[in-house]
Amino acid sequence: MSEKSCPAANASPFRNWQRPDLPSKCTYYEAKSMKESPHIHKELKPKPKIMPNVLYNIGNTPLVKVNRITQEENIPCDVYAKCEFFNAGGSVKDRIGLRMIEDAEAAGMLKPGDVLIEPTSGNTGIGIALGAAVKGYRCIIVMPEKMSMEKVDVLRALGAEIVRTPTSAAFDSPESHIGVAKRLMEEIPNAHILDQYRNPSNPLAHFDGTAEEILQACDDKVDMVVVGAGTGGTLTGIARKIKARCPNCKVIGVDPLGSVIAEPESLNKTDVTFYEVEGVGYDFIPTVCDRKLVDKWYKSDDKESFIMARRMIRQEGLLCGGSSGSAMANALKAIKDFGMKAGQKCVVILPDSIRNYMTKFLSDDWMSQRNFLESTKVSGKSNECTNGKNRWSSLHVSALQLRAPLTVTPTVTIQETLEILNKEGFDQVPVVNDAGDILGMITVGNMMAQVVRSKVKPSDPVSKAMYKQFKMVSMATSLGEISRMLDTDHFVLVVHGQRQCKWSSLHVSALQLRAPLTVTPTVTIQETLEILNKEGFDQVPVVNDAGDILGMVTVGNMMAQVVRSKVKPSDPVSKAMYKQFKMVSMATSLGEISRMLDTDHFVLVVHGQRQYEGNNFVSKKQMIFGIATRIDLLNFITQHQSLEDQ
Repeated sequence: MSEKSCPAANASPFRNWQRPDLPSKCTYYEAKSMKESPHIHKELKPKPKIMPNVLYNIGNTPLVKVNRITQEENIPCDVYAKCEFFNAGGSVKDRIGLRMIEDAEAAGMLKPGDVLIEPTSGNTGIGIALGAAVKGYRCIIVMPEKMSMEKVDVLRALGAEIVRTPTSAAFDSPESHIGVAKRLMEEIPNAHILDQYRNPSNPLAHFDGTAEEILQACDDKVDMVVVGAGTGGTLTGIARKIKARCPNCKVIGVDPLGSVIAEPESLNKTDVTFYEVEGVGYDFIPTVCDRKLVDKWYKSDDKESFIMARRMIRQEGLLCGGSSGSAMANALKAIKDFGMKAGQKCVVILPDSIRNYMTKFLSDDWMSQRNFLESTKVSGKSNECTNGKNRWSSLHVSALQLRAPLTVTPTVTIQETLEILNKEGFDQVPVVNDAGDILGMITVGNMMAQVVRSKVKPSDPVSKAMYKQFKMVSMATSLGEISRMLDTDHFVLVVHGQRQCKWSSLHVSALQLRAPLTVTPTVTIQETLEILNKEGFDQVPVVNDAGDILGMVTVGNMMAQVVRSKVKPSDPVSKAMYKQFKMVSMATSLGEISRMLDTDHFVLVVHGQRQYEGNNFVSKKQMIFGIATRIDLLNFITQHQSLEDQ
């Protein structure tokens, strides 16, 4: 756990930023005694009866036996949950936050008034912010946008300053949470990145603390330990200590689909590029992660993770987060795969609590929108339904006696649509094109409201009052799921599957996109709005003189910022520029584009180009091919409908 190239004692290594994916120079070995270790180790101490401050409530978390789930799954061995959400800040990362601060203080690297900066998925930030609040440091946390608002609110309450970055940014890009943290550290005097990805205090916190607590609780008899992989510090520290004392213990690593930490590499091959579970997985291998210690890797997916987390809350009373569900779901698989027997012990690390995800997987509506809800089983002791509801909740929606559908085309007027709906007794109707594709929904209430507010006229085509905020379900959807959706929605649209359009596998290069228009960052907002209006564009890329893409501006975004007085029309367009947009290559399929355009107004299509710049130097550039919108896709589908018919 020691780095061969140690910085000078009087120079802070936390201002000498290095890439978080560099191979470890760790010289760890199984020392004959702790005195031979290259590190300063901390003895495990019991919690004091009265704590001098809240940081004393980090560590010594309980080990709780799992009962009902193991019984239902016919698990013969004893399964114990290491409940890290009992730490002061609510997660396992409190341990490394405190340890990194204390080790830096002991080495004389931190002094009063210094600034702590950390790129993090949230929990490490909370741990560091907690330490900073108690010890009086200024704290800046840089985190991706996908992380929950609950984490942001906790960090702000602790006095931390928050900087959000695009979730899709690669770790080594300037826009990533790691890249932004590095830039802030270089710009702010006396700022330090404690760097959980490289700091040996990360695995040391678990070597000295978490692992020792597990071994003492289990009398040095542990047969399996299951740990999710984020930075890999928890995994590395626990595995090294436990394998030294229990050589036959199996270490199971859990890595989400879409991450690249698992081994062998073939496990990581997937079309998944985004996952909802927070705090685990990366698109690089962190330096502190020692993958050689893992006996077997398992890949987790969002649905099984959240379903298991909810099950642990409901059946075991363990108020845990989504990554805890990932660990437990795969622990059950590993126990069966390794043939664990009665009397053996499996410990599963539960990293954090439900506090961070109250508006996420705890919500039926959030789960339903992502198709994560599981149909309630009719039999079994753990049904959520009561008072006889479980008799119908597992039936399919096809059991309903639904009326024959009525649809309208987008050119029918609002007046005609209101009349036909009144005559037929419908309150809402789908809008479809000539090919039968669903373009949107209209409701009597929505049309009437827009007419009354003079937003549309009765003679306007119904497409002007159309909206897409509705849920679609298949014929196999259970009535239980439908019931939960109708708690928040007036209706759901029931559709049945058809053959997949043959156009979905075509590349985006098949679209007849208009020649791209770009602006430089110094052009004014007023000029940009005028040229976009003249050329008929709604959005435009901002590029520098070298042609590099700096960001995007849209008419809507610029107008909104001008109206709110956040910018002036005379300001350069760079002030209204943002980077929350998707870029795709020419090889991206139209099926993928279609899915992206369900949530985004547009995607930027780019293609790679090699550019010779003299002196035998060839650079790679991203050139803009065009901007694809839902209208472009619908026009293409309409014009090429014969492909599907054939």
